[in-house]
Amino acid sequence: METESEPYVRLATLRQVHQVMADMNTARSLADTLQTVADGVVAGLGYELACVNLVRPDGDLVVAAFSGNPAAEALITGRVGSRESWDRRLAMGERWGDLVFIPHTEGWILDDDDVPQWYTDGPAPRFEDEWHPSDRLFAPMYTPGVQGSACGELIGVLSVDRPRNGRLPGAWGREALQMYAFQAAIAISNARLRANMQRALVRLEREQQALRASEESFRQAFEYAPSGMAIAEMGGDQHGRILRTNDALCRLLGRPASAMRRYSFSDLVHPEDIGTLLRTSAEGGRAELRLGRRDGTYVWVSLRNSVVADAADGPRFLLTHVEDIEERKRRELQLAHRASHDSLTGLPNSAELRSRLSARLCERPTHVGALESTDAAYGHPAVYDANGHGFDFPGAAVYDAYDHHEHTVAPVEGGRDDGAKGLAVLFCDLDGFKSINDRFGHNAGDAVLIEVARRLTRGVRDGDTVARLGGDEFVILADGLGRADAQDLAVRLRNEIIQPIRAEGRAVRVGASFGIGWAHCGMTADEVLKSADERMYVEKRSRPKQHRRAG
Repeated sequence: METESEPYVRLATLRQVHQVMADMNTARSLADTLQTVADGVVAGLGYELACVNLVRPDGDLVVAAFSGNPAAEALITGRVGSRESWDRRLAMGERWGDLVFIPHTEGWILDDDDVPQWYTDGPAPRFEDEWHPSDRLFAPMYTPGVQGSACGELIGVLSVDRPRNGRLPGAWGREALQMYAFQAAIAISNARLRANMQRALVRLEREQQALRASEESFRQAFEYAPSGMAIAEMGGDQHGRILRTNDALCRLLGRPASAMRRYSFSDLVHPEDIGTLLRTSAEGGRAELRLGRRDGTYVWVSLRNSVVADAADGPRFLLTHVEDIEERKRRELQLAHRASHDSLTGLPNSAELRSRLSARLCERPTHVGALESTDAAYGHPAVYDANGHGFDFPGAAVYDAYDHHEHTVAPVEGGRDDGAKGLAVLFCDLDGFKSINDRFGHNAGDAVLIEVARRLTRGVRDGDTVARLGGDEFVILADGLGRADAQDLAVRLRNEIIQPIRAEGRAVRVGASFGIGWAHCGMTADEVLKSADERMYVEKRSRPKQHRRAG
């Protein structure tokens, strides 16, 4: 009779499966669909536990629904298992069509992975086809239309546990679970589509509401914006003419709204920034430039243009946002200064020294008498002072061609002073400085370095460069000196340095050794510095030890 009644039992099961499929396809939301899928496994397929693991956008799987045990549901719902662990599970075990069965003899290696799981208690199986408490059965759910395909997109995994009859599912049970997973994938995909459509409808409604209120919103946003706003004409003879400004822009530039309407931005921009403004106005976009205030000063602003267009008539006007960046520009200049200057003494550092020296040199052979200036041609100063400010050296001819350069020529070596002038490089090394550090500490040493830097800066011309090369080494770049001039400068600076220095409440002395090198085109900055350094050591060794050290 059992075999005769089997078709009737299967028909009843089919009716249950049909009902749960109908339920999951009529659920109102994605969350309801996921829960209905889990409940349907328990109600329609005869398993005691079911879990829906849903693929998240990042690829990991989250426990999105659970059915059959409230305690287990509270424990693992919402927990996440990595995609790597899930891929390992789906790649092992036995393949039952699209199902994956991992018997307890293999599944023990998965006990410590990060996939959320619930263990059910029960006796060990007595028969070969009996379900073991540690057996695992998974039904992957793929994108509809590519069920079982290697290239299909995995959208989730159904995991089931403990068939009610205690037996491993047979051919019919496996087919039913596989078919159910396929239909569940369709239901979940449809639920997602409905959710996306609902969100799109909500967004559309909100956009329509925003459109109806846009004119008032724009007016308030424009008028009460904390930063400057302006509307300017676009195209035609009046291109760029300001039509409307808000209070913030008027305050920033110190001009009333009535006066602003008499200008275009090209009337207000700094002459050097007019090209940047024209490119920004024509194309939209963002630029940093300077605008003139009523008092004649300029303020750095970030100017951002948006082209407001009409679908039928094309561009109508420019909406310009003006933000005060004067403080940021000031900080950027400070940061640039810190990057190129020594933090202790405030002098240009080694990198800045090499940059300034390299700017005066070229690799072409020296051509005496050529008065060409690369710095002047590009609008950069030819010489820098100790504070980093530049000026055009007297006598440097300015040419329009970009490749012109004023060649640096050194005075003739040896013999009498023929009156030739050149770029002198004085390499200064302090004598006796290490003993101050050793005896009185690094604070005293720092105080000495700071005072030496101050004395060197005070002892040179405004156009000369005083830099700290590192440690107790300093370099002076002095242009337009003859050999006698450079030697006199070294003597004056040495006499300044050897005067007593107050450091940590006591008077200390240091000496100084100077080596004088000459820069000329065809040399690199490192070669120039090396030459001056070598001359300094020659000078240091030539003097008696007691004359080199401080008193």
